[in-house]
Amino acid sequence: MRSPRMDRPDDLDVVRASYDRVADNYAHLVVTTGMGDIRRQPWLKASIDAFADTVGELGPVLDVGCGPGTVTAYLAERGLDVSGVDLSPRMIDNARRLHPQCRFRVASATELDLDQASLGGVLGWWSLFNLPRAVLPQVLAHVTHALKPGGHFITATHVGDQDAVRTEAYGGVPVRWTTHQWQPEQLVDLIEQAGLRPVAELRLPADEQSGPGLVVMAKRPA
Repeated sequence: MRSPRMDRPDDLDVVRASYDRVADNYAHLVVTTGMGDIRRQPWLKASIDAFADTVGELGPVLDVGCGPGTVTAYLAERGLDVSGVDLSPRMIDNARRLHPQCRFRVASATELDLDQASLGGVLGWWSLFNLPRAVLPQVLAHVTHALKPGGHFITATHVGDQDAVRTEAYGGVPVRWTTHQWQPEQLVDLIEQAGLRPVAELRLPADEQSGPGLVVMAKRPA
């Protein structure tokens, strides 16, 4: 059974166009500086490794909002049957160029068409914060629908009380998107309302480059 159709955010085309504009600069930074390389971020790497260890035998894994495919490729190296999707065609172009051994396709988190109980794991790794607050619960319900019993979802996002409007990014490229920040308790509550059971939580303090962050891993009950 396919999942129900979700509401499409009015500004999705604007967000997609913004990420298309920054995709080449972002990929260049990934290659030249190691930005986004979880091997250099021990706590985030530990979170992804725990996710990989948990879902490895459960079936396919989907990386939603994969960007240039850095984490997708890392999970593939770990032996997972993983593919990535992103709303930005240019991000997918870069992902395919940088990681030709992996599978990628263009799709938004709101546009996925997944069979019920078809996935062992789903990632929303620093990729769901552009979704309007009214849309995120629908996406989480969609994730629950697609996960097998015992399957896991992991997400990482920015913590805060306000929405931050971004007008330039990655080398001063003009963009227009909103970062919807969540308090940990709010996000965990939404995950539970979607039918998932949180099993681990990592809170990251602010550093020189970014504000506080949050990683949550949750399980679809068997």
